[in-house]
Order: sequence, then structure tokens, then C-alpha cells
Amino acid sequence: MSESDLHLLGDVRGRRVLEFGAGAAQGARYLATRGATVVATDLSLGMLRQARRIDAARARDAARAEEPGSPNGPLPLLQCDACALPFADGSFDVVFSAYGAVPFVADSAALLRECARVLAGEGLLVFSTTHPMRWAFPDVPDAAGLTATMSYFDRTPYTERVGAGEGPLTYAEHHRTLGDRVREITAAGLRLVDLVEPEWPAHNRQTWGGWSPLRGRLLPGTAIFVCRRSG
Repeated sequence: MSESDLHLLGDVRGRRVLEFGAGAAQGARYLATRGATVVATDLSLGMLRQARRIDAARARDAARAEEPGSPNGPLPLLQCDACALPFADGSFDVVFSAYGAVPFVADSAALLRECARVLAGEGLLVFSTTHPMRWAFPDVPDAAGLTATMSYFDRTPYTERVGAGEGPLTYAEHHRTLGDRVREITAAGLRLVDLVEPEWPAHNRQTWGGWSPLRGRLLPGTAIFVCRRSG
């Protein structure tokens, strides 16, 4: 499901919006077409370069069709650590991320404090992650993925390294329980106003990695945390 289905960010026209962990900035690009003033950030320069290539391709397509480009032109993109955002306090009305940054940093509590810092007033923070329940189940799409094999409470990060597990770290994902997330949110000076667990759409018959209609009917795949800065 997408923001056009869920409407968790509300009316963004004229709002100052930050997407962190933006990847190729698909979310920011969508909100720009809805009238938001958007900045997209990511730690990966490669992903930001991909975002710029998408912007360039859209501009070429618009020129060939003799149509105006994006309402805001190329997106403002910035490479930075989401735990150290280079913005002044209260710079944004809305901060959001779709599967970005939160599960990939060891200190997600610090990340949420940083998000709260750059929000103005009772600004809105919305972020999605893989549902914590998934941690206990194998990441496979068939029936074998329906039997818990790990402890939900085991917070040992999943890591991948070059070579036979002894080389440099190339990937890390950090597990937090739902309770952990709620405590991090409140400790950051935010209040949780909604926790959305989207159901698997009946029309989606695709299988991708450990995601499938079989698992989707029985287990939540995504958790979306909707928060307000405590004014």
C-alpha cells in the first residue's frame, strides 16, 4: 500500500518536508507533485545519484512531450547521516521515511531524537519498517516461513560480511521489538498517535524474497509509526 492509499502524511501543500533514508527519493518526488517543499537525504551517494538520474530522465521526457517538468524541478538531495542531520532545529513540518535508515543504524533512539529536533511545533514524523514480528520467522515465502525459529526478543543484529563472514561489514539490520520502538519514540520527545499494520492487498499475487500472499494473509509485514512532536 502507498501514501495515496493510507493518507498518513495529510495535506502537504506548502509544508516543509524531509525524507531521510530516501534512497532514490521516490517518496519525496511524490510529495513534491502534491505541493510540498521537499528535501531528500540518504547516506548512500550511489542512491542519490540514481535519484538524480531519475530526475534527469523525467525532465527529458517532459521536454520531448513539450510539457512542464516537476513542479519543483530537480529534487534537493543531500548526502548525510540520518543521526546527524545538517539542519537547524524546527526546520520541517513533516519528516518521514519508508523503510529507510531506522533498522540500519545501531542507535535508532538517537536517530529519532534527531528527527524530533528538526521538527517544528507539533510536527509529524512517520516512518515504516519491517514489522518486528517478522524477526522470529525465516525470511522465505512458502510454508517454511510460517514457523518461528528465532526469539522475538533476540536483538542480535543480522549482518553480512565480505568473504566467509570474516571480511568488512557490508550490511547490518538491527531488530527492535514494538515495545522498544514505543520507548524510543517517547524518549525522543514524541508521542505515538497511530501504529498502522497494513494488511496484504488481496489483488497482490506477487512474491518477492520472503514476501508472499501466503505469509501476507497470516503475518503483518510492515509497521508504520505515526508520531507527533510534543509541543
